[in-house]
Amino acid sequence: MITSEKKSAAIKSAQVHAKDTGGASVQVSVATERIKELTEHLKVNKKDFAARRGLLQLVGKRRRLLRYIAERDSQGYLDLIAKLGIRR
Repeated sequence: MITSEKKSAAIKSAQVHAKDTGGASVQVSVATERIKELTEHLKVNKKDFAARRGLLQLVGKRRRLLRYIAERDSQGYLDLIAKLGIRR
């Protein structure tokens, strides 16, 4: 479970304007933090298949959001994946 401090830090890093808490780039940033946490959890708990399914769903959602951002703003997409350290 992602802590509220990590979530708010992820939101602040990806905000487009001061009140942006649900834009696509913010959602990608929060999903990336959740993916990191779930990945660490699954390294310890290898047989937690429910968490593995949730991780795969989250990765798919992030991929769809990234595709949406790439279609709308290609330079913003490149900046976002560079900032988050996501492979293309």
